Amino acid sequence: QVQLVESGGGSVEAGGSLRLSCAASRDTASIFCMGWFRQAPGKAREGVAAIDTDGLTSYSDSVMGRFTISKDNAKNTLYLQMNNLNPEDTAVYYCAAETGDFLCPYYTDFRSRGQGTQVTVSS
Repeated sequence: QVQLVESGGGSVEAGGSLRLSCAASRDTASIFCMGWFRQAPGKAREGVAAIDTDGLTSYSDSVMGRFTISKDNAKNTLYLQMNNLNPEDTAVYYCAAETGDFLCPYYTDFRSRGQGTQVTVSS
């Protein structure tokens, strides 16, 4: 399994922005599907965004138009740019990779994940 390490979480006010990064232990160009999911206290895990090796992206309705997922294969790093944050975005965000699916939707069940990074948005 690929090892994943997130960074970039923190606390911001509503309307602010954060960029999460995820360093992978191997060549991200060879990983078919990578993505982000989040989990807030007392809530179910929620898929946020995913990207495949062709650069095709998928987003949940709740973040569409505000979040952008991208990948730098030269750095083996996955990113999540989060703009116009609101308190409902508060959660632990996890980087994830590898799926048994033939496609790469944001809600896919990933096999590997990082330790998570906290994002807190205040009103």
